[in-house]
Amino acid sequence: MSGKLFHLLGEPSSTAQHVELESTLDFQGLQFLIAGQFAIVEPNGIGFQSENATLTSVAEVLANEEPIAISIDGKPVREIPGPKGLPFVGNFFEIYPDHLGNHQRLFDQYGPIFQTTNMGRTIYHTNDPQLSAIVFSESDFFTKKMVEAHPLHPIKNQEAGVFLGDTDTPEWRAAHKFLPPALGPKAVRHYAPTMQETVEDAFSVFDELDEQGEAWNVYQYMLKLGSQAVGKLVLGIDFKHFTSPNAPPHELVYRIAESLTLNKKVAAWGDWYAKMPFGDPKKLRDARWRIIEMVNESIANASSGGVEDLPLQDAALKATNMVDYAIRATDNKGEKLPKTQLMQALVVATGAGFTTTSSLLSWLIYSLVNYEGMQERLLQELIDNDINADTLITADITDKLTFMDRFIKETQRRHNPSYQPARTAKIDMILPGGYKLPSNSVVIPALHHIHNNPAIWDNPARFDPDRWDTEQVKNRHKAAYVPFAAGPRMCIGFNFALQEVKVFLPKLLYRYKFTQEQFGTIEYDPMFQLIRPNNLYVRAERRVKWPPKSE
Repeated sequence: MSGKLFHLLGEPSSTAQHVELESTLDFQGLQFLIAGQFAIVEPNGIGFQSENATLTSVAEVLANEEPIAISIDGKPVREIPGPKGLPFVGNFFEIYPDHLGNHQRLFDQYGPIFQTTNMGRTIYHTNDPQLSAIVFSESDFFTKKMVEAHPLHPIKNQEAGVFLGDTDTPEWRAAHKFLPPALGPKAVRHYAPTMQETVEDAFSVFDELDEQGEAWNVYQYMLKLGSQAVGKLVLGIDFKHFTSPNAPPHELVYRIAESLTLNKKVAAWGDWYAKMPFGDPKKLRDARWRIIEMVNESIANASSGGVEDLPLQDAALKATNMVDYAIRATDNKGEKLPKTQLMQALVVATGAGFTTTSSLLSWLIYSLVNYEGMQERLLQELIDNDINADTLITADITDKLTFMDRFIKETQRRHNPSYQPARTAKIDMILPGGYKLPSNSVVIPALHHIHNNPAIWDNPARFDPDRWDTEQVKNRHKAAYVPFAAGPRMCIGFNFALQEVKVFLPKLLYRYKFTQEQFGTIEYDPMFQLIRPNNLYVRAERRVKWPPKSE
């Protein structure tokens, strides 16, 4: 065994550490040994340099008498760059109100990872698939831990276990045992008839708006539609959103949407603001308590008639909704999800369910009316698969609609509603590219910027569903397209969301022709947790004729 001195390239040789090397070590083994010694995330990127040469074998390393420099992907280690900020407010006014545009400007300026500081909170952003895959993995390096800099920290809810809670806790383990069966592919297929019933109930309102010749705000009605389905399928509540064109959103929907706006504001203004006993921080706390009250009422109503306990998988396939599932599902030890955690999990499932799908539905309609030929191709696919007004849309049918699948993928690539899934560094580390990242740093894989990164996607600004049939896209990096994030903490409701839009879209498209009623820049609310089109207005005209079936 022989000892050598190693230091990170870019740092003084006086920082070198003594590392014992076995003579039987091969080059890859040396890389892994040094990676562990210096907390380098990707061992394969490690290279070795003497003062005058690159060392390409263990023999050359052992023969070298001077301290050996460690390069990362051929580069020295370096601090993660970012713009200089103003005192106290940091980069706040460089980023808001157009955080999408300004973050893109910063990626163009600083490269695949940069840092910003807002009101004392430092956050790192990346548009690189390799870095994103590392960040999303639950590993020795990263986890989902909602420290104060985390964008969801003001609404952190550890008892929920999903989405708003930290990993590696009893609550997370319990939630991820009980909830996935109710949101898996088999259970979601079971929900399809209720999803279809929901969109068909909305037809009377869209028909009335058509008869009156009125355009309507897409997001406001997709919010009603998406939450109507989630209300039924999660809580067993009919929100009565389509009793008339002007029916108001249910209080629970309003409160959840309000809390997401308030959270963004509170998180953006820093830790000091979150602790204020008045203003938006107090409104956020009040909204959260009212949401809990209403969900508890739903659980009490579901429990009042008495229910039969069932194993997890059986409960998922027999329950009429998630609250019904959650109060009867038992694990192999006969245990249930604790009542308090059940309530908190349903709060999160309700909010995450309708805010994501309503935003995605809005962008799907945007794509229908803005990208030439899309509506016609989608309608033709329905006709060619013998789908009409009376068709029961099942998962087996939607599986045949291959162009619709590509259309949805391309919409999620170009206009993904989710922006900031964040993870936290467990230790000080060296990332690929030689970037030094401190422990407890919050890193955001910026989904919009990953999906529109020209280094990954050919002409990313072009809306092209057919790109999904190309070898380039089929062979893409696994983290180049992550609309629901990735890793163990990816969105557990993604099957539900996709099934919902794949039921809603054919029914809406077969019945109505959509046209945009205003032109100009589509605006988004920078202080809302998701990206949604705020000012998209369309007409939905009842179809009176359909194209013939393709020969």
